[in-house]
Amino acid sequence: MNEELLILQKFYNIIVEFLVTYSLQIIGAIIILIIGFKLAGRLGRLVFGLCEKHELDITLSRFLGNVVKITVLAFVIIIAIGKFGISIAPFIAAVGALAFGGSFALQGPLSNYGAGVSIILTRPFIVGNTITVQGVSGVVDEIRLAITILSTEDEEQITIPNKHILGEITVNSFANKIVETTVGISYDDDPHKAVMALQETLAGIPEVVREPVPQIGLDEFGDSSLNIGLRYWVETKKYFQSKYKVNLAIHQSLKEAGITIPFPRRDVRMLADGD
Repeated sequence: MNEELLILQKFYNIIVEFLVTYSLQIIGAIIILIIGFKLAGRLGRLVFGLCEKHELDITLSRFLGNVVKITVLAFVIIIAIGKFGISIAPFIAAVGALAFGGSFALQGPLSNYGAGVSIILTRPFIVGNTITVQGVSGVVDEIRLAITILSTEDEEQITIPNKHILGEITVNSFANKIVETTVGISYDDDPHKAVMALQETLAGIPEVVREPVPQIGLDEFGDSSLNIGLRYWVETKKYFQSKYKVNLAIHQSLKEAGITIPFPRRDVRMLADGD
């Protein structure tokens, strides 16, 4: 029992001595941390606000704001540690060694972050653009350091690790997406009349984007039809909805114009025995 009391007494004395010796430093470090955290948050928001004011891309604005915030916090923590008279050199060396060793184990995740920084800085696409990469397509909802998030017309969310975007062939169609289709007409019909009817049809559908201008023309000579090609742009989030509406309108307009949409025919001859 006496030994336990002695141990507790020694422990108490150590705590009291530490508080007496470093009380002012502890209070100073706490004050520095509180002020530093508030300052870092305000500076981050200030940078973000300035970027928005100058109409900088939202993703780049967030990135710059976070960089400023983290940088200020790092300096604040270094200053707070220094208040105890502790040298930060060993800590920096230890962090460097851990980072070097961990880079091998975390090569995949770290490559995503590196690719994310490159995407944010070079801006091959921004939030709101429509991109196609690695066989998937969608509207860019958010660009993070590790991943890029797309959304589709069906409100599906597609998450792509940034390392699978950087260095790959990426198609950026910005706010809209192209529809490419063909419709066959009879060889007996006038293709000029068909093209004019299709132009009027697309002009009367508000979902079809006016710029770029829709392209309509004779695409190829098929076996049983003249194939008219159509290329027009629609809002990405209304791609299939708009395409189906246009197809229905095309069928109706060609019918009203007296233009025939042919279908393949095959002649079958029945030969009698001995022929």
